[in-house]
Amino acid sequence: MPATSPAKPDLLIGIDQGTSGNTVLVIDRDLAVVSRANVGFAQHYPQPGWVEHAPDEIWASLRTALRLALDGIDPARLAALGITNQRETTFVWDTDSGESLGNAIVWLDRRSSDWCEQRKALEADTRARTGLPIDPYFSASKLAWLQQHHAGRRLSFGTADTHLLRRLSGQYLTDRSNASRTLLLDITSAQWCDELTHRFGLADIQLPRLVPSSGICARVQDVPELPDGLPIAGIAGDQQAALFGQGCFDAGQGKITYGTGSFILLNTGNVPVPSRHGMLSTIAWQIDQRITYALEGGAYIAGALVAWLRDGLGIIERADQIEALAASVPDSGGVTIIPAHAGLGAPHWRPQARGLIHGLSGGSTRAHLARAALEAIAHSQCDILEAMAADMGAPLRDIRVDGGAAANNLLLQMQADLAGVTLHRPGMLETTALGAAMLAGLGVGLWSGLDELRRAYVPERSFTPQAHRADVDAARSHWHQVLALA
Repeated sequence: MPATSPAKPDLLIGIDQGTSGNTVLVIDRDLAVVSRANVGFAQHYPQPGWVEHAPDEIWASLRTALRLALDGIDPARLAALGITNQRETTFVWDTDSGESLGNAIVWLDRRSSDWCEQRKALEADTRARTGLPIDPYFSASKLAWLQQHHAGRRLSFGTADTHLLRRLSGQYLTDRSNASRTLLLDITSAQWCDELTHRFGLADIQLPRLVPSSGICARVQDVPELPDGLPIAGIAGDQQAALFGQGCFDAGQGKITYGTGSFILLNTGNVPVPSRHGMLSTIAWQIDQRITYALEGGAYIAGALVAWLRDGLGIIERADQIEALAASVPDSGGVTIIPAHAGLGAPHWRPQARGLIHGLSGGSTRAHLARAALEAIAHSQCDILEAMAADMGAPLRDIRVDGGAAANNLLLQMQADLAGVTLHRPGMLETTALGAAMLAGLGVGLWSGLDELRRAYVPERSFTPQAHRADVDAARSHWHQVLALA
């Protein structure tokens, strides 16, 4: 009887190291989902405005997710692994011992607001070099705080991808999409900028080696849930990975991801587009030697607003109940919510702003609050889309959507109406992990190139604008009046 030939590697692992949990997605070369697991981890809030993650808890959560997702899968079929991650979240290690030094400071954390305010005079030049404003959102300010609180130690810095790569392979790396979120990378040269590290007092801190977003950069070593030698061949920040997973490979294509926060990215091709309207210029990915850039705008609070209605106010028991509750009333009854719980991000950049509920009356109900919350998410995206269109000098017409809240049909119709754009929703909403797996598969040659992947995008449903323009203009005007109060 002839021996059975070994299985040909045809499966890809996409790791999405998110803000509230780790997702592991296993797909085949046709982009079909073979298995999936998600395992959460704790959020730590030491003080108001502070948010932290414990590195060991992230790693334990990931190992559990890997074990669940890979149960019953032949390791010989695994071709490569890709990583995507919450961006800007800042980890430090003792350079000499390799020991993690305390908790990571999460991208939502605002403790470095004063540090940023003291350096606003440097903002114009910093933005020209990095594409970013000086804001607590980005890693450099968090790193400065950690350096001050670990005085006397030699520090090594990394974002969440670096943390996972150290644990998975022992390598100290990051890709340029993540590095472009730190305030320390010159996005034109795509290299760490010595002038910026000196300017911010961070020159003594070790930075990880920069690698492309697609291509073998390391191999798995001594991780019980994975085979030794498995190529790690994809790395990208979560929003860039979602842009890739949505097949937005060409300039002018864009996407909205509705997650804890909500983020819009627009592919601008092989040159960075400086923003005059509060957007970020960022690196989308690097494939071979070619760097693709994007314009980005992010609202800090999106799905987190629904979670607050559930956990903070108790008006729903599950997040997926909000659509039916909001649809039970024809409008928000005059209620407007400004989701500035962690300040306002793009295009406003007001870190000191705080959340606001405006227009309450004796007739206001939890259904009105639910509808106002969905409207707030949609209005926040409109602010970004309008600024992005102004930067590009042309209106945006077609946007792809993903993320958990993209399953909410009412939200997407509100978004299409208020923004005046057509939204396309794929059948697969977890495009962040999908993008990481796609970058990894491209990096090991599982596909011939982007054209083969481009043909795989098929929208499950599209949402076209239905509202009258006068009603939209009135709603947008009212939103901006209330926004000024936050």
